[in-house]
Amino acid sequence: MKGGFFNAVTFYRVGRWLQDNRVPLLPRFFEVLTYLFFKSIIPLTAEIGGGTFCSHRGIAVVLHRNCSVGNNCIIGTCVTLGGRHDDAPGGPIIGDNVYIGTGAKVLGPISVGDNAKIGANSVVLKDVPAGCTAVGIPAKIISKV
Repeated sequence: MKGGFFNAVTFYRVGRWLQDNRVPLLPRFFEVLTYLFFKSIIPLTAEIGGGTFCSHRGIAVVLHRNCSVGNNCIIGTCVTLGGRHDDAPGGPIIGDNVYIGTGAKVLGPISVGDNAKIGANSVVLKDVPAGCTAVGIPAKIISKV
């Protein structure tokens, strides 16, 4: 299992399975455990694809309740996939095979295409096309496929 069993995404997956199978109370318990063990907020309403994991156990990862993360992504520590403001509700949509570096912030209802890379500590406020690398504050595309 990528990222090991003791990982914030594994706790999310267990809680999500319990929720999908209508087990009472336990799904919320796993959300609380995720926060207590990893200081991460990963709501069960978020969508996380198969093979995706958080590096370093997912310490301090925060996901928007409506965000979607594709398959086989790597999410660094202290990453935020969140909203921006009430005028643009919603969370980011992350494609497949995306790498999001430590401390990166992807904010608003934007999309990050397949095979893209987000540099460490970058603040992404606009869409990132597939196969591109975005770095900086605010993030700029530095390489395209």
